[in-house]
Amino acid sequence: MARIALIGGHGKVALLAEPLLADAGHQVTAFVRNPDHAADVRAASATPQVADIETLGVDGLTELLRGFDIVVWSAGAGGGSPERTYAVDRDAAIRSMDAAVAAGVRRYIMVSYFGAGPDHGVPEGDSFFAYADAKAAADTHLRSTDLDWTILMPSRLTLEPARGIDLDPADKGSVSREAVAQVIAAVVDAPATVGKDLPFNDGDTPVAQALASLGA
Repeated sequence: MARIALIGGHGKVALLAEPLLADAGHQVTAFVRNPDHAADVRAASATPQVADIETLGVDGLTELLRGFDIVVWSAGAGGGSPERTYAVDRDAAIRSMDAAVAAGVRRYIMVSYFGAGPDHGVPEGDSFFAYADAKAAADTHLRSTDLDWTILMPSRLTLEPARGIDLDPADKGSVSREAVAQVIAAVVDAPATVGKDLPFNDGDTPVAQALASLGA
């Protein structure tokens, strides 16, 4: 059993991942900003904890994460202003990584997106630019740490039922949120994914089988 700090605990993917993690025997604390979301988190078999990740400094985040075994970052500004996007998806994410190091949490799982990186190709005038730029900075910082990191890079998210994944996609496609939740839950117990970027689409290979192939 691992003690998991899931940041962004009321997101659509997070609410699907929490019961899977709990069913696997893990103890999940889901951090939410809005106390009104606590009941949904409890219904998803996680323990809610109210915290404003956007405003907490590294010291505050360190205290928040102390005692956990794994951090899962599934938070985001949700398409707000560029200023808030940078504040959450870049700055708060980076502070959480530094806090994980300071708190002695070795494992860090980042939920990013397919195509993230400095060469994302999104023009500055595009409304998606701030998010792409922020995620590129956060992912780059994570790779520079000594954490046991994994960066999940799902394609365009859908509400379709999960059927499996393709971990070797030729191009961006789509993937169900349910499948992303399954990947989060499986990656927690998959040491072969440490130090890897994992772009994926919907596919025909069950998640556990796809991840097991990484250690082959």
